[in-house]
Amino acid sequence: MFERFSHDARVAVEQAQTVARRLGSNHIGAEHVLLGATAPGDAVARRALARVGVEPADLERAVRARLSDALDADALAGLGIDLDAVREQVEATFGPGALDVPAASTRRGHIPFDTHAKKMLEVSLREAIRFQHRRIDTGHLLLAAARLDTTPAGRALRDLGADRPAVEAAVVATWADAA
Repeated sequence: MFERFSHDARVAVEQAQTVARRLGSNHIGAEHVLLGATAPGDAVARRALARVGVEPADLERAVRARLSDALDADALAGLGIDLDAVREQVEATFGPGALDVPAASTRRGHIPFDTHAKKMLEVSLREAIRFQHRRIDTGHLLLAAARLDTTPAGRALRDLGADRPAVEAAVVATWADAA
């Protein structure tokens, strides 16, 4: 399948590994691929997101927020653990924001793709076929992320007001500008 990827899409997939390491993950998720798709400066995904008012830094903040939501405050409260009190204690000991920045991944070599990332790559191929494109570019990756709205990538897009119809309109307009 990767032989059908444009140069920018290949760079995006390579960048996903870098992003996963930077965010301290031991796997590459759809959110890492999405962030990788906005890394190349002139990539379709980056230009399309700009059309809907989403900058790469905003997207990364939304992804980080989604990843930190893994600790469900309500569930912990049910166990008698006050997450805000824990955060205050940790920040008093280790400094402000100590829980916000995950440690860099220490995993060496290739980081594996999780099921969401694999599904996103598969859906990007389907999007290319739907638009009768021979190559998969970062626009197709962005469309796939928006389509997979239950993944952290899709939810981060929605959190920023970039729902599937808005993303699709922006990607199509970006392709039209390039033609």
